[in-house]
Amino acid sequence: MDMRPRALFLVGPTGSGKTTISIAIAKSLNCEVVSADSIQVYRGMDIGSAKPTDDEMAGIPHYMLDCVDIDDTAFSVAEYSRNALECIAYIERREKLPLVVGGTGLYINSLTYPLNFSGVTPDPELRAMLLESEGAQRGSLHARLRALDPKSAARLHPNDTKRIVRALEICILSGKPMSEQCDDFRNERGNQSPCMPVMAGLTMSREMLYSRINERVETMLERGLLDEVRGIMERGHSPKLPALQALGYKQLIAHLNGEYDLPTAIELIKRETRRFAKRQITWFKRDTRIEWFDAGGGEASVAREITQYYEKRLAALKETRL
Repeated sequence: MDMRPRALFLVGPTGSGKTTISIAIAKSLNCEVVSADSIQVYRGMDIGSAKPTDDEMAGIPHYMLDCVDIDDTAFSVAEYSRNALECIAYIERREKLPLVVGGTGLYINSLTYPLNFSGVTPDPELRAMLLESEGAQRGSLHARLRALDPKSAARLHPNDTKRIVRALEICILSGKPMSEQCDDFRNERGNQSPCMPVMAGLTMSREMLYSRINERVETMLERGLLDEVRGIMERGHSPKLPALQALGYKQLIAHLNGEYDLPTAIELIKRETRRFAKRQITWFKRDTRIEWFDAGGGEASVAREITQYYEKRLAALKETRL
């Protein structure tokens, strides 16, 4: 009898409609949502992370939002995993279904595979040294990671400073590349997962996705993203913080520092977000456990399809507990 907690997963690239669709599913299946977004964990980074508002949550409890300070450089995938698994267990104890929603691949994998680099404790001094070297020579961290761990370097964008620093930290402190410690796409290891996952993913045509991304960037700016970023800087947060390397924040900080004008910053946000979405698609497509659903035909209809899929898979999982 397998007593691991059951958990539903809804993954997909940024801009694919995960928030709206997840709420419809949660209402149908009596779910509570656990976020798997590496920017939504930060307090005060709301608009640029597309963090769901109270109205958007529609009364559905959400976990793993607003749980880390912007200047906290020690938060890791391992810490996320521990906290999120506690939330999953808490939700299931109350006879509700955990629905994990997000697009951060490592966060998803930390809940569905036995990632084993959690023993590498964050080292603030090492991180500070690495960030300082990047400040002196842009691109140096990615070049160093390429030499030490080419597989991880190929997966990470050169501007993804936060994850590059973590990959280097794991490599330096453990003496072993992160890519070798987290061979996490071998399905035969699925039974070692800390929970029993039922995984669905959202897809749509590349043209539609990119159009949605461009529109979402404009909507974020209309909602006050520039003022949000300005407020963060006025509170004295260093622009070199890992959290502030996030899409939207990094480009608008550069604009506020006079590096380029606002229209240029906006176009850079759109371009880098489209590139990020492409990398997310590549990441998730490697995981054969994910059942894919086309969200291009409307959020309500795809929510019904995924709900039916979850119900069938949950009925099968129930048999493993009998």
